Amino acid sequence: MSKKMDRRGFLKALPFIPSATIEEIKEPTEIEENNIIRPPYTSENSDFSKCIECEGSCVLSCEEKILFRLKDGSPKLVFGEKGCTFCKRCAENCEFGVLSIENPERIYVEVKINFSKCMAWNGVMCFSCKEPCIDNAIKFEGLFKPQILPDLCTGCGFCVNVCPSGAIEVFPLKRESGINEETA
Repeated sequence: MSKKMDRRGFLKALPFIPSATIEEIKEPTEIEENNIIRPPYTSENSDFSKCIECEGSCVLSCEEKILFRLKDGSPKLVFGEKGCTFCKRCAENCEFGVLSIENPERIYVEVKINFSKCMAWNGVMCFSCKEPCIDNAIKFEGLFKPQILPDLCTGCGFCVNVCPSGAIEVFPLKRESGINEETA
């Protein structure tokens, strides 16, 4: 019996297209510290030092299994094969109030398309990133040239690993103060 392959599966199977990999979660270096993507329901005042006392209830409650615990106990979001559904379970299970449903339902990231890797930007008809975007945050100019609309993008990450060429990149936003602030 032969297995039918969908378009996305076919494109991912092509040997010239790099596949995305999930990084190994470990103690972050000083440089990596500024590249940690935190879960939704945080604010600039979220105190992740409290996480050391916790048993990781936010990570354990994540239905998409995209939260991982760093050695300091704090949660790190990693977009694997899935994205964030904003189910609120991580915030509802946070014992120390680091995550709270009172905080915005948003992941503080900038999502960008690497035009040199993007198949659509290079003349191949591909809508893989647009299909899973329930926020309509990806706009195409005609059949090509997708753009991410930052005002609509919640940073859910569902577009990241459906991209057959690995062209969608996610970067933590620097905040005015708090968890992602760069030190001078």
